[in-house]
Amino acid sequence: MINLGILTISDKGWRGERDDKSSQAIKESLSRLNSGLLKYEVIPDEASVIAAKLAEWADEGSLDIVLTTGGTGLAERDVTPEATLSILDKIVPGLAEAMRAKTAEVTPFAILSRAVAGLRKKCLIINLPGSTKAVTECLEVILPVIPHALEIIKGEMTEHITPRKE
Repeated sequence: MINLGILTISDKGWRGERDDKSSQAIKESLSRLNSGLLKYEVIPDEASVIAAKLAEWADEGSLDIVLTTGGTGLAERDVTPEATLSILDKIVPGLAEAMRAKTAEVTPFAILSRAVAGLRKKCLIINLPGSTKAVTECLEVILPVIPHALEIIKGEMTEHITPRKE
């Protein structure tokens, strides 16, 4: 079982002015893995609030993965990557690089994403865009490697077995 946390970063969502549809897209995508949602919250686009919540959730030790949604663009209030980087122990650049590269085949705007991914303690944290379509597209790219990544993080897997392409 993969213990999941979803942190939605949205000023409008936090104020109740917008429905949080991207977290639903995350839940639907992750349902293909053996996952359970343990934590969920909507918070404002404030770097200190984002960093504190990510650190709190990762440090509790109950979550394997936290997926953030929102705040990865170029707008002034988009500070999710900076907040995430401020609390990470290790970065895992390949996840964000792969998401940008593959989704750029769908829309050139994907290369404007500043999403990051990394580890804090034994918790994998991955930034996703705020749109439901982009969340789904990005998760399609990285879902195949998530279980393996979590096995490595937990110390359950030491060998890398290359999955076959179908």
